[in-house]
Amino acid sequence: MPIRLLIADDHKLMREGLRALLAGESDIEVIGEAGDGRAIVKMVGKLSPDVVLMDISMPVLNGIEATRQIEDLSGSTRVIALSMHADRLFVQGMLKAGAAGYVLKDSAFDELAQAVRAVSSGQKYLSPGVAGVVVEGFLNTNGAPAEDDGSLTPREREVLQLVTEGLPTRDIATQLHISVKTVETHRRSLMKKLDLFTVAELTKYAIRNGTTPLE
Repeated sequence: MPIRLLIADDHKLMREGLRALLAGESDIEVIGEAGDGRAIVKMVGKLSPDVVLMDISMPVLNGIEATRQIEDLSGSTRVIALSMHADRLFVQGMLKAGAAGYVLKDSAFDELAQAVRAVSSGQKYLSPGVAGVVVEGFLNTNGAPAEDDGSLTPREREVLQLVTEGLPTRDIATQLHISVKTVETHRRSLMKKLDLFTVAELTKYAIRNGTTPLE
């Protein structure tokens, strides 16, 4: 049976290009695509793919949080981060969230296909340019994890991303299908946990820790 794969990227041209390239691989079948993290999580729950190619920077729900949710949702679906970023925080953020691979967007297509086959068989795969970053980061920190928002709940991380995207409270409530009062409660909670009290401070924190990666 072919490897069943989903593509998550907020750029339509990128999704179409990947689908066209992968169509030439007899052992890989693209079964769907999505342009934001929340949509791809829903598709994983519905289609149970073998592999998800996950962009990091996406609206509504970024790739790191989407990967966390997929890990909780499905023990069989493997995620490969596909990003232009080789920065240690992004790489470690995705790996810590549960990604089985990390491939840079400027890699050759053959490398991407190799990564898909590797992770689908239970292996890990890191682009050569990323592997060095991970090792260097480990050595520089003596194995200590990078600063992150691990104290936040999944819902608080979602609210954090939408706040830093500039959405008003009412729009966030609509997006997450919760009440305005609940959004305000989550917002107060995450600000208290992070000891940050302005949108500018939250945005800096989110970018620094990969909650709202810049593409």
